[in-house]
Amino acid sequence: MTEQHSTLRAQRRAETQRLLQTHAIRLFTERGYDATTVNDVAGAAGVSPMTVYRHFPTKEDLVLIDQYGQLIAEQIAASPAAQPLVRRIGGALIESARTLTGGRHGGDLTPNEQFLLARLRLMISTPALRAKHLDNHYALQQAIVAALDDDGAEPDTAFLAQAAASACLAAMHTALVRWAEDDGRTELPDLIAKAFAAAFGDDIVGTD
Repeated sequence: MTEQHSTLRAQRRAETQRLLQTHAIRLFTERGYDATTVNDVAGAAGVSPMTVYRHFPTKEDLVLIDQYGQLIAEQIAASPAAQPLVRRIGGALIESARTLTGGRHGGDLTPNEQFLLARLRLMISTPALRAKHLDNHYALQQAIVAALDDDGAEPDTAFLAQAAASACLAAMHTALVRWAEDDGRTELPDLIAKAFAAAFGDDIVGTD
């Protein structure tokens, strides 16, 4: 019963966070990031400013906080340990992007794609968010390294994992910027796969 209640609380928390972020991204896009206050977001969501701060300690967090690191880590942990590091990481990033964007097959952007695209544009165009985005990038790199961790590995395994994660995230960032510039016309997983192929070779997302 306790575990069920804990799960329900986590689900409600995630739903509240997504609601707040949806309103925040919309207002930031319509009015501008600097011109929109946390009180504005709270009013649009029908909650108190204290509720917003409970979920997002700073205004920047309304754009930057996400659960994507956990999703990517789960994908990596489920991948075959015998695969090269770059393939494990690259495959996880592509599959996570497919999950997050809603699996569009041509046509109009899905609601998830619209949200992610607006969020990405804000991170690219807002100086305060660009600076803090580096912290998120490092946190995601560390989540990837932790997912690749092997207690019986050689001492330099963490270094190799960090190098592979950093290279993969750099390639993904290039794909994300292109996706924003392209107004989301090309499906994000395909762009990420192209970036990995350019950086690491055509077989990077293949199977052994």
